[in-house]
Amino acid sequence: MGRLIARRPVLRLGPEGDRSRPDSIAVEEPLELRVDGKPLAITMRTPGHDVELAHGFLHTEGVIASLDDIRDARYCGSRDDEGRNTYNVLDVGLAPGVPPPVTGVERNFYTTSSCGVCGKASLDAVRLKTRYSPAEDDVRVPFEVLAGLPDVLRSRQQVFDRTGGLHAAGLFTSAGELLVVREDVGRHNAVDKVIGWALLGGRIPARGHVLIVSGRTSFELAQKTVMAGIPVLGAVSAPSSLAVDLAAESGLTLAGFIRNGSLNVYTNPDRIK
Repeated sequence: MGRLIARRPVLRLGPEGDRSRPDSIAVEEPLELRVDGKPLAITMRTPGHDVELAHGFLHTEGVIASLDDIRDARYCGSRDDEGRNTYNVLDVGLAPGVPPPVTGVERNFYTTSSCGVCGKASLDAVRLKTRYSPAEDDVRVPFEVLAGLPDVLRSRQQVFDRTGGLHAAGLFTSAGELLVVREDVGRHNAVDKVIGWALLGGRIPARGHVLIVSGRTSFELAQKTVMAGIPVLGAVSAPSSLAVDLAAESGLTLAGFIRNGSLNVYTNPDRIK
């Protein structure tokens, strides 16, 4: 398995003078995801938890609904100059009877945070694809609990502490219990890893749970949250307009700027008590 942290020389400049020293930086490598041997997507990610990443991606794209839809997942077909497996190609086999991904899931290969999705067509696609809409979830989250979750998430970002270069996502219970944290150079990958972890553990749909992300909330992050049936999504930064629109349409409670004991609630505030 690839390393999470690499060491590179850096020239430090400052009032105290100049000096060279090694620095810790987050590793970024491509992962090619194949389904039944056919290339589907390539994403730039931090190595580790790749099976979770694949499961989360396939679920949030509507390809699979449960763990029963997956036959197996294995690394294959990627070797370095010395013949060693780079663990950068993962092939997921679908269970018999599960239809292959429809045209369009490929999404431009080289998946990035922009994702190439926009507008009403994207909102309609999510509304039609999701099996676990959060709209009927009557969970309530105490304000004091929600306001403190980003600090809990930050305290568990071990690789970020050494590199300063990773996003994070964490899944919590409505009472504030942290269930899992995943870090990645891509915010969408971190969320996919969390949702994949939940899928592998039989926690999808994740009713009664809260997803916290370390940065801004894009449309794609709201989409993934809705697809997993998570009723509350919170972030330390701002949401995009399309994320707010999707949250309003799907019954998702969306909170942003959760900092210093305060937060903004953009949609469905009744879940916060």
